[in-house]
Amino acid sequence: MRKTLVKAAGLSVFALMVLNGSAQLKQLTGEQIFQNKTTGLLKDLPVIAGWKDDTHYIISAGKDGHKSVDVISGKEESIILPVKSDNVYLEKNDIFFKDAGGKAIQLTKTPDEEKNPTLSPDATRIAFTRNNNLFVLEIASGKETQLSTDGSDVVYNGYASWVYYEEILGRPSKYKAFWWSPDSKHLAYMHFNDSKVPMFPLYGADGQHGYVEETRYPAAGDPNPEVKIGIADITTAQTVWSDFNEKDDQYFGTPFWSPDGKKLWQQWMNRGQDHLFVYAIDPTNGSKTAVYEEQQKTWIDWLDDIHFLANNKGYIVVSDKSGWMHIYQYDMNGKPVKQITDGNWTVKDIVKIDEKKQQVYFTARKENSARFDYYVVGLDGKNLKRLTFGDYTHSVEVSPNATYFITTYSNLNTPKKMAVVDNKGKLIREIADSKGDDYDKYQTAKTELIRVNVDGFDLPVTIIYPNNFDEHKKYPVFISIYGGPNAGTVYDSYKGIGEYQWWAKEDLIQVAIDHRGSGHFGKAGQNYLHRDLSHWEIHDYSEVVKWLSAKPYINKDKVAISGFSYGGYTTCMALTRGADVFKYGIAGGSVTDWHLYDSHYTERYMDTPAENPEGYKSSAVATYLNNYKGNLYIIHGTMDDNVHMQNSIQLIGALQDKKADFQMAFYPGGRHGWRNYPDRWKHYNNERVKYIYKNLLEKEVPQEAMQ
Repeated sequence: MRKTLVKAAGLSVFALMVLNGSAQLKQLTGEQIFQNKTTGLLKDLPVIAGWKDDTHYIISAGKDGHKSVDVISGKEESIILPVKSDNVYLEKNDIFFKDAGGKAIQLTKTPDEEKNPTLSPDATRIAFTRNNNLFVLEIASGKETQLSTDGSDVVYNGYASWVYYEEILGRPSKYKAFWWSPDSKHLAYMHFNDSKVPMFPLYGADGQHGYVEETRYPAAGDPNPEVKIGIADITTAQTVWSDFNEKDDQYFGTPFWSPDGKKLWQQWMNRGQDHLFVYAIDPTNGSKTAVYEEQQKTWIDWLDDIHFLANNKGYIVVSDKSGWMHIYQYDMNGKPVKQITDGNWTVKDIVKIDEKKQQVYFTARKENSARFDYYVVGLDGKNLKRLTFGDYTHSVEVSPNATYFITTYSNLNTPKKMAVVDNKGKLIREIADSKGDDYDKYQTAKTELIRVNVDGFDLPVTIIYPNNFDEHKKYPVFISIYGGPNAGTVYDSYKGIGEYQWWAKEDLIQVAIDHRGSGHFGKAGQNYLHRDLSHWEIHDYSEVVKWLSAKPYINKDKVAISGFSYGGYTTCMALTRGADVFKYGIAGGSVTDWHLYDSHYTERYMDTPAENPEGYKSSAVATYLNNYKGNLYIIHGTMDDNVHMQNSIQLIGALQDKKADFQMAFYPGGRHGWRNYPDRWKHYNNERVKYIYKNLLEKEVPQEAMQ
């Protein structure tokens, strides 16, 4: 029998606070909560637009442009920013350039769409793609040079195949798959061939006959796009192909140019995603040399960055190969020099390396896994020091030489504040507080972060109590989750004036839970999820809900769970695999069978269906439908090109075959979310509200709660 303990005994401090609530406080209105009419309650914080130098930060002043602010005195001066990458933009599919005087110059005028215009480091050229070919345009002369010629409906140069955009290069890339060298002499790019990737049709219902949108989408076990790495010489317009075989079953990650522009450091991974190499590629002949190697028994994530040290003294990376994300130094040939940080805590990212002082500045989840802090440590691994303060989570903007940093900080019950701090951790000046003058006049929901011990893991849990909490009453519970590997929900930061404030008024206990693989317990915790997604997630969630249900103020028959995407998958599994605990669920954009999701994401955790048939079976929702007791609300966008509606349709068919009760709503035109259809998005939110009132609160929906 597994023992479940909790690190908070009896009635919590926050529960006592809300139990003794102040009757004289005003109640938040529906307009304030749902329509963001928070004047007097919350104020906007300054928008930090970077640093002018080490002692002056820059704020965006709206129509007044930008202002430079002295870190010590706070004195402001107007400033004109230099030409930078966002001076290049698209308008009606053509490229425009805004010069130093602010004058807009149109550089292209074609019937075809230009994509991802990107300024060279020396600000003389712009690279972009058109019709899946790569181009470079000289700003001064307007001369356009075409670097590739074989672009087609299945061949893309510098423009990513779907699975690379979604899973490897990332959505912020906007499909861009080319990279300027620091000296502006070369342009590295990925060449994709999707001809062997299966086509997935998305049906659009608009018009008399509808239409079909076809996407090259590799599901688990399918052929992936063939990829090769090209390096184009800007002067000659000739491409040198790197020494890889594009026919191999492999992946390429984001590359990094060496600071001198003489080598392209390219990430490579096998299809199994458990063996990572970084190769230094010579742009003159495409030859490659291994400069980093890592293997793990489960999976490896791509390197977010490579930090090169001066004078070829080596480089620094962040890796979770020890079971926790930490900082490592290597020489230029990939030989380990030292591990700089260590312990059962997680480094988030490196912010600055000061080689003169032999220090590394970084952010991490160390004091509390639900918070982010800013630290400094010697390159020798000694003298680790926290530079941020208090029981807050911090987001920092660091000056060029790391002499100062601006922190935006908050916790679950403290609205965001902003301050300047020096590199010794001394508070220099408070900049702003988002809490308005009227904030304390209103009753706001109190939130508590606790830890529930399950199998030795102190799982983080947040509980938002009803405003007029009474431990002698029984309350329904609404759990919001995401649930994916290394993708937690529980963080100790302020949530604003949002919908949760309404539910606190309506006597609903709101809960968020993170499982052992959510990132709070490093890669060591994530490894539990390997080859059987949902098993440990549902186990851990169930144990926490059982603990909650033992409280006298919890109505264990009114426990709902809700999530979108992986959270939708988790919700479906909770009502099937965990049906003895979870009674109600709202599942949006859900994966229901990992055979149906994309190759790179799925196989990272599950391996291929051929390698792990039992794992795919045990992680499918349909496997547990005999446990299902009803009350699942299934929601999906009809044009979802990420998690195809196929997932929900197959689940609905299986539920119908079982003659099971459920609800469903499909949103025409909706992708992985449908905010681009405001009225449909409001409808979706209204349906959620109705579901909660009907099934958990068992009362009529007030008009004030409807959008």
